[in-house]
Amino acid sequence: MVNYKLKISSSVEKSLKKIPKKDLKKVVELIQTLAIQPYPIGCRKLSGEEYVYRVRQGNYRVIYEVQDKQLIVLVLKIGHRKDIYRK
Repeated sequence: MVNYKLKISSSVEKSLKKIPKKDLKKVVELIQTLAIQPYPIGCRKLSGEEYVYRVRQGNYRVIYEVQDKQLIVLVLKIGHRKDIYRK
């Protein structure tokens, strides 16, 4: 099985600091597993986007893009479910 390279945007790093510690561990573990399995059970493709998916971890959502040709998973956004889809 081929591992993908994991890239995290700077806005995601800031968002991680805002997540409570009790939820942070699970969210970080989820992000790390995306490098091994970019399409985990429960992931959903976002409508209107070709390669962008979301996966949930409790009340938090991880929005990411999969670039299969370059074997890259780019984490775009992390946030609480009530705020994540607002622009």
